Amino acid sequence: MGDAVAVRIIEIFHSLQGEGPLTGVRTSFVRTARCNLRCAWCDTTYSFGAGEEQSLESIVRKVRSHRTRNVCLTGGEPLLQGESVELVRRLSKAGYTTVIETGGSLDVTPYLDIEGVVLSVDVKCPSSRMESHNRWANLPRLRPTDVVKFVLADGRDYTYAKRTLKSHRTRAQIVFQPVWGTNAGSLADRVVKDKLDVRFLLQEHKVLWGDVPGR
Repeated sequence: MGDAVAVRIIEIFHSLQGEGPLTGVRTSFVRTARCNLRCAWCDTTYSFGAGEEQSLESIVRKVRSHRTRNVCLTGGEPLLQGESVELVRRLSKAGYTTVIETGGSLDVTPYLDIEGVVLSVDVKCPSSRMESHNRWANLPRLRPTDVVKFVLADGRDYTYAKRTLKSHRTRAQIVFQPVWGTNAGSLADRVVKDKLDVRFLLQEHKVLWGDVPGR
């Protein structure tokens, strides 16, 4: 298998993790090409293209140059490419912790038995216009080290997220993340008022650098 395997890549860069429980941790980002969803508020539409094929050896070499033990495999939608499984296995064998950011429409099962993997799985809310694509079978399979993320644009999304948490059980950590530029404070107020056991997190990279690709 080895070096004959390639993954279509948009970019590989070094920055601080801006989302989820590892926010603020120095991370090597591997952004894969193509996505099967078209979220209304998507901030990485440039990842929809074909990208460039890169061998696993080349990808791991670039990751190694960043001198961090943390990798974020993101997109696009990394689960679209079956070769991503072998990439994550390679990263695991090299001692990396890999956070896989997925839109939540595809099966996460192939990644559950790989050491050092943290799955960050979206549940698409109404503002995304993609809520019909949620793969509910993923949620009960997730572990306490994994993450379920709700991106919230408004009160309707908040209500949808609350209802989902009641109807779909999961052991994963729950993150509420406001869409950049919306009224995050009002959504945070509702979390406090309703006493929800979730983490409410902004996108730190945008707070630091604005809406700039590759940061």
